[in-house]
Amino acid sequence: MKSSLQTRVRSFWKPAILVPVILAFLLGYLWRGEAPAPVPAEAVRQAAQAPAQVEVWTCSMHPQIRRSGPGQCPICGMDLIPVAKEEPGAALGPRQLKLSPTAEKLAGVRITPVERKFVEARIRMVGKVDYDESRLGYITARVPGRLDRLYVDYTGIAVREGDHLVYLYSPELLTAQEELLQALKSVRDLRESGSSSVRQMSQRTAEAAREKLRLWGLTAEQIEEIEERAQPSDHLTIYAPMGGIVVHKNAVEGMYVETGTRIYTIADLAHVWVKLDAYESDLAWIRYGQEVEVETEAYPGEIFQGKIAFIDPVLDEKTRTVKVRVNVPNPAGKLKPGMFVRAVARSQVAAGGKVMAPSLAGKWICPMHPEIVKEESGRCDICEMPLVRPESLGYTALAEPLPFEAPLVIPVSAPLITGERAVVYVAVADRQGVYEGREVILGPRAGDYYLVREGLQEGEPVVVNGNFKIDSAVQILAKPSMMNPEGGAAPTGHEYHAGSAMQPTPEDSSTRHQHEATAEIEAVPVPELFYTQLDQVFSAYFKIQQALSQDNLQAAKQAGKGFLQALDGVQMNLLEGAAHLAWMKEQQDLKKAAGGIQAAENITKAREAFFSLSGSLIAVAKRFGTSGKEPVLRFHCPMAFGNQGADWLQNKPGVENPYFGASMFRCGEMTEQIAAGSPGSER
Repeated sequence: MKSSLQTRVRSFWKPAILVPVILAFLLGYLWRGEAPAPVPAEAVRQAAQAPAQVEVWTCSMHPQIRRSGPGQCPICGMDLIPVAKEEPGAALGPRQLKLSPTAEKLAGVRITPVERKFVEARIRMVGKVDYDESRLGYITARVPGRLDRLYVDYTGIAVREGDHLVYLYSPELLTAQEELLQALKSVRDLRESGSSSVRQMSQRTAEAAREKLRLWGLTAEQIEEIEERAQPSDHLTIYAPMGGIVVHKNAVEGMYVETGTRIYTIADLAHVWVKLDAYESDLAWIRYGQEVEVETEAYPGEIFQGKIAFIDPVLDEKTRTVKVRVNVPNPAGKLKPGMFVRAVARSQVAAGGKVMAPSLAGKWICPMHPEIVKEESGRCDICEMPLVRPESLGYTALAEPLPFEAPLVIPVSAPLITGERAVVYVAVADRQGVYEGREVILGPRAGDYYLVREGLQEGEPVVVNGNFKIDSAVQILAKPSMMNPEGGAAPTGHEYHAGSAMQPTPEDSSTRHQHEATAEIEAVPVPELFYTQLDQVFSAYFKIQQALSQDNLQAAKQAGKGFLQALDGVQMNLLEGAAHLAWMKEQQDLKKAAGGIQAAENITKAREAFFSLSGSLIAVAKRFGTSGKEPVLRFHCPMAFGNQGADWLQNKPGVENPYFGASMFRCGEMTEQIAAGSPGSER
C-alpha cells in the first residue's frame, strides 16, 4: 500500500518539476532577447537522406568473413576487427586504397619514381679451371723403336722448348741415315760429271733423305751432325717442341713403341680455360668477349681477369645451365686445372635489354679469339679468321648512349610477382595517401632492378616498401589485388604461401619472399619467455635439416615429430596484438609443413615439405628475431627444385645442403646471419 502511494507521488512530481524548469529556460532566452536558431530545412533534408554508417567487422586472417558486429571468426576463432569506412565524398577507384598518415607510417610506405637508368646486371657463375686445349702438346714416337732412356721420368715437371725428353733406339732410323750418307756420297762423286741431269737427280735424292729425317723428328742440328760425322747413329734424341708442364707420362723405359705411340702430354699453363655454368635465366646478359672476374678458394680476394670465348649452344637439361668458357691468362701458374672457382660477369644494359660494350664500339673482333681486337677490319693474328663487328655478337653499337636510350626500370622490391602477374602500387598524383594497384609487364631482372616493358611511365611514383601491406589491405576490402585480379573474397594467408607446401613453385617462392619483406616492419615487443620457447622450435628444425643433408629419411621424420611437439610448447598467449596475429598465421604454416615431413613416403616428399617449413621459419626469424643463444644462419642453393632455388637455416657455418644430401652436399652459400631479438623486443 505504501509503495503504490510513493509511486503515484513520484509520477506526479516528475511533470510538476520538469514544466517549471522548461519555462524558466525559455524565459531566460526571452529575458536576454535571444531565441534558438532555426535549423535550415536543406540541412535537415540532407541529414535525413544520408545513409547510416554501417560498421563491418572481419577477420584479419580470413577477410571473406563479414559481420555487422564484433565477435570471433568462425574459422580460426580470432577476434574480429572493424573495417574502416571511407570518408564521405572520397571517391576511390576499384583498385585504389587510401591510407591515413598514421597508417602509412605503420606500414613503412616508401616510394621512388620510375626512372630511365643504365643499370648493370651481375651474373654469378661457378665452375672449374681446365687445360687450354689449344695449348696441349703430345710427344709421340715418329718411328718404331725402343725407349732406352726417358729423361723426364715423372709427371708434373716443367720443361722448356728444346729440352731433351727421350733417347730412342730405331733400326729404321739407322737405314734412313745410311740413305742420306749414300746420297751425299753420290753428290760428291758426280760433282765433276758432265751430265747436269744426273747431278740434279743426285741432289734431289739427298734432299729427300734430309726431309725424311726431319719429318721423323730430327732437328736441323742433328742432321748436320750426321753429315759431318759421316757415320749413322742407331739412337735418336727427341726434344720438347713446346714449353709447359708434363701432365701425363704414357710410357716407361725399355718399352717398344710404334709410330704415333704417345709418350708424354705437355700442357702450357700460362693460359688456362675456366669452364663455368651459367643459369638459363642469365643467358640474356652473357655475350662473347665479355670481361669476367674469377676468384678461387686458394687465393681469396685475388681477382683473375678473363674473357668469354665460347658459349655452348646446347642447354644441359638436368642442371638447366649452359657451359661458358673463359680464357684466362695465368703467367704465375696460380690457377691449376681442377680448381673450383666463382666468377662474376657484368653487363651494362641499354634500352630494349641490349648489352653495351663501350670498349668495343666501332672496333673489330675475332670470333674465335676474343683477345684479338682491332681498329680496322682484317684477319685474326692467331687463326687468320676474318674479324667481325661486335654488333654481330649481340652488342649494341652505342659508344656513348643518350639518356633516352636508357631502359625504364624499377627497383626489385616494387613489383609483387605471383609467377603469372606482376602488380605495382603507384601513388596517385594530387591525392595524399591514395595508392592504386596496376598490372605491369616486366622484362628481365638486371641486378637490383627490373626492366619495365609496359604499364608504367617515367617519373611515376611507385611503392618500394610497404606494398605488401597495402595489398593486404586491398584484399580485406575485397578489391582487385595481387592474388585476386578480379577482386571478391580474398584467400587466406595459409592458402597463398603455404597451401602448396608439397609442390614448391616459383609462385610460392615469390610470395614467400614478399611475405618476408614485411617481417621487419611488423616487429613488435616480444617477451623473453617467448624466445626461450622459440629456441626449442629452432633446435628441432636444425635436426630435420641435418637429417635431410645426410639422406636419412627416418631421422628426418622423427625430427619432424619433435618439431611439432616443440611448436605446441610455444604459448600463444604470451603475444598480443599484431604479434599474436603474426604468430597464429605462421604457426599454422609450420604445423602443415612439419606434418608433411612426418608423413613423407620418401625423401623427395620430405624435402618438398622442408622447403615450405624453411620459408615459414625464416619469416618467423625475420619477424620475431632469435634469442641469440646459438647462431641462425640463412643459406641458399640456386640449383634446388630444378634451379628455382631454395633457402634453409643452419646453426653452424659450412654448407650442409638438405635438398641434395650427399649428391651435392656443399652446393650453396650463406646469405645472412639473422640478428638476435627484434627491433621491438622486450630485452
